[in-house]
Amino acid sequence: MDKLKMHSVNKIDENISKIAELFPNVITETIKDSKLVHAIDFNVLRQELSNYVVEGPEERYQFTWPDKRKSILLANAPIAKTLRPCREESVDFDTTENLYIEGDNLDALKLLQETYLGKVKMIYIDPPYNTGNDFVYEDDYSMENAEWKMQSGDYDEEGNRLVQNTESNGRFHTDWLNMIYPRLKLAKDLLTDDGVIFISIDDNEVENLKKICNEVFGDSNFIASFVWDGGRKNDSKRVSVSHEYILVYCKSSFQIGNDDTLWKERKDGIDDIYKQYSILRGQFGSQWFEVSSGLKKWYSSLPDSHPAKAHKHYCNADANGIYFASDLSGPDDGRKNRPRYTVLHPITQKPVPIPSRGWRWEEKRMIEEMANDRVHFGGDETSIPNGKVYLKENEYQAPSSVFYKDRRSASGALKKLFDEKVFDFPKDTSVIERLITLVCRKNDIVLDFFSGSSSTAEAVINHNYSHDCLLRFIMVQLPEATDEESRPYRFGLTNICEIGKERIRRAGAQIAKQLKENAEGKMQNDELLKEGNSALCIHNSTFDKGFRVLKVDSTNMQEVYYKPEEYKQDQLSLLTDNIKPDRTPEDLLFQVMLDLDVLLSKKIEETTLGGKKVFSVDDGYLIACFDKDITDEVVKEIAKKEPHYAIFRDSGLASDSVATNFEQIFETYSSETIRKVL
Repeated sequence: MDKLKMHSVNKIDENISKIAELFPNVITETIKDSKLVHAIDFNVLRQELSNYVVEGPEERYQFTWPDKRKSILLANAPIAKTLRPCREESVDFDTTENLYIEGDNLDALKLLQETYLGKVKMIYIDPPYNTGNDFVYEDDYSMENAEWKMQSGDYDEEGNRLVQNTESNGRFHTDWLNMIYPRLKLAKDLLTDDGVIFISIDDNEVENLKKICNEVFGDSNFIASFVWDGGRKNDSKRVSVSHEYILVYCKSSFQIGNDDTLWKERKDGIDDIYKQYSILRGQFGSQWFEVSSGLKKWYSSLPDSHPAKAHKHYCNADANGIYFASDLSGPDDGRKNRPRYTVLHPITQKPVPIPSRGWRWEEKRMIEEMANDRVHFGGDETSIPNGKVYLKENEYQAPSSVFYKDRRSASGALKKLFDEKVFDFPKDTSVIERLITLVCRKNDIVLDFFSGSSSTAEAVINHNYSHDCLLRFIMVQLPEATDEESRPYRFGLTNICEIGKERIRRAGAQIAKQLKENAEGKMQNDELLKEGNSALCIHNSTFDKGFRVLKVDSTNMQEVYYKPEEYKQDQLSLLTDNIKPDRTPEDLLFQVMLDLDVLLSKKIEETTLGGKKVFSVDDGYLIACFDKDITDEVVKEIAKKEPHYAIFRDSGLASDSVATNFEQIFETYSSETIRKVL
């Protein structure tokens, strides 16, 4: 049996391996900590990547800042940490596929690197804007503990310091860049090939952020910069800056999907038209002309300000659905030889008038369109016919890069959810849901590693309800303490994570209540179903209002697990159990899942075999038993289930005899099972 490594991936080793595949001649060896290790000869690599002789450092275009190389090293360095489950703070722990991770997002991103590599469809983050009042991590692990304690500021459990990055700081931009850069490097690897990241930012760092993203994601993968006008502010002496930005990058511009509804938004007023059409169709059945007349009457009664009026023409209907009339006369482009041919009215069989500019189409095209019932004729031959533009084919349009959404609505919605103000300046869930609609489809994963009050999680929950789109979310947030004099603290929410988790609970409960009312028939069917659009057909049985709480913590393993060679003969007693005494079997299970790239949202079932606690993950894909005194019979029962992975505690086997029989038992009952110990 092989031992699990039980720490995050070493990105440096991974990068060296990738380079070695392309340029084996650049791999060299060097001494580090008295050990021989592989390294890159960068002089040789520079020459491999140049079409001229490289003699030494040359000036070149680049974006750099103090300690940039340290931030790269920080992103690549492995950590011996884990994610520990917290059932008591979770909702529907055994069935939910959503995750809430509490801890430093840099650690969380490293722990997710292998398990969620290439699996996240969308990332939305609202990082500190570096306004001079924001707190950023000072990711400097080189200071001695005494130095840390001499400095003011807040600390997390590992001694990392949250510092307020004021404008008087000589490293004002540098500290922010060193904070955001390694996190974006790690985030990129989590995206699917057609994945997208949205980053909210303001004028303070938008220029630097774009340069970082161009380097991390590639400038060819820049999609757009949304400008969000949030309404006038009255806090400026000169100009009221009412906007902020959302930078948009994709993992690979060549991998963006071909779905016609991706990167499209439904036009305003569409739902109202479908709703009225559905009512009239129910009244008149297949009598399309009467339906058309009914729609015309309804449309003409609308005020000019109604979004449906943007279509400018009343809609008609036939067996293929709602359509609008389009002009079939030739465009006014100066062309003098437009087609002029006779078109007969399908009922009177008399010629209809020819447009003054001639027909838009050649006669062959016109015959084809008429055969496909794509031409709208009047009641007789006296009117010029029009083309049919079906609503179902024109529901979507490309999103505008500039949009207006009053910031106050987000604060009001959150206050309503909690019955009082608990968070300053929350992000608007409707804006995030708009972004989700642009890129996500059923079963995609949405990640927010600066989740704050969990606006993104609520946006996912709302989107799932309104679009029958079972997305999953991963929220990551540092448990920053709330002020003891603040309303949240008096409300019992002692840190930002508590606010976020409570928000998800309340948002989920709110939707569950609505679903119950729907099931009891308190809402009409025509309000639940939208023709031509996704249906509000999520049921209580499929709606996921829960989340698993996982907390970043030190590894479950004793130091001896990682460096057994450093222990002397008289310390062998330490090797009898290499697991920390305060760790539970479920703690071990989640670290194993991380190590074996098993999604942390997979279903977990707990059973008993031979009096021992056994975990089955993802319907038996992984079976683990961390109890002691495991007998042949227990090993046999697990082997008979033929799991892909079977995991045991290294010291868990009852005797040398069981250890001797272990491999033979698996060879007999499940030879393909991968067996590992910790």
